[in-house]
Amino acid sequence: MGDLKQTPLHAMHLSLGAKMTAFAGYDMPVQYKPGVLKEHLHCRAEAGLFDVSHMGQILLTPKSGDVADAALALETLVPAAIAGLADGRQRYGMFTNDEGGILDDLMIANRGDHLFLVVNAACKDADLAHLQAHLSDTCEITPIPDRGLIALQGPAAEEALAALAPAARDMRFMDVIVTDNAFGELWISRSGYTGEDGFEISMPGDQAEAFARALLDNDAVAPIGLGARDSLRLEAGLCLYGSDLDTTTSPVEAGLTWAIQKVRRTGGAREGGFPGAARILAELTGGPARKLVGLRPDGRAPMRAGTPLFAEADGGEPIGQITSGAFGPTIEAPMSMGYVTAAHADTGGTIYGEVRGKRLPATVVDMPFRPATYKR
Repeated sequence: MGDLKQTPLHAMHLSLGAKMTAFAGYDMPVQYKPGVLKEHLHCRAEAGLFDVSHMGQILLTPKSGDVADAALALETLVPAAIAGLADGRQRYGMFTNDEGGILDDLMIANRGDHLFLVVNAACKDADLAHLQAHLSDTCEITPIPDRGLIALQGPAAEEALAALAPAARDMRFMDVIVTDNAFGELWISRSGYTGEDGFEISMPGDQAEAFARALLDNDAVAPIGLGARDSLRLEAGLCLYGSDLDTTTSPVEAGLTWAIQKVRRTGGAREGGFPGAARILAELTGGPARKLVGLRPDGRAPMRAGTPLFAEADGGEPIGQITSGAFGPTIEAPMSMGYVTAAHADTGGTIYGEVRGKRLPATVVDMPFRPATYKR
């Protein structure tokens, strides 16, 4: 455990009695004293504070001085439309490889004269190298390792954050702002990964604990660990890189076609031009061989990652596999997502997961399992 990195909030987690675990090379809180179930429900009812400082923060600054040049450069690595993204707005995107698989998923914000990227912790070194290898001619690529990052999620998040940063109250989903504060310069986006209204806030690392504790002074705000973060994102039907997305998974297979705008598709003004475009554009037109689906197992026992899936209760070859599965505290039922052959991906169909040698039925359902409550 001595080789694990620590976030600026590490001491706070220990003081709050967190159970710690290794995650993406960091010593991270998996749960606090209330436990995963209560933490999950608290986030849905009030507000949860998550330490996401392990994630990568990167600035992409155009050498020309025109942010449109950085946006067009980034479009050579992602299928999303970045050129035309308005100042003060953020968009979800994916780095793809030459085979059309996903190297990582990330958030991309236009902050006027540069782009701000937030990437996954386990991929951040590879992502930085990828950007440097391909965009160094047009952009200054600057990792920001000395800032903390907090997600504040839930129906009470706006009031809690606005008490410290009043400008947050006027933001809508996917807005981004930079605002000076008693805790230093805050970089705020109205986004998150729980399906709840909420914010992600970057602050100077030496102010991270003071800022987090100021939020926790609000009775509506409780610290939440990785355990509840996973069940919250799964209820929201949100993919986790390394579980539901990887270098063999295409955005179309993963149901992320909404993140590929028309201008980047066949016939669009900036069609293709990103790694793996031939496969991805072909799948957008003709459909993929397999699809990510939501599953509601019968009974109350979850079907977890790795569970093989079959078309019939007996016999036959597997048609897919579950990539994420847990019990959903809000929906009070088990939930899973996984890939199946396209022929078995229709909503309402029954397929079978093999659990401890027995095939148990599950219904194919639309995701999210619980509707999102973003502030539009």
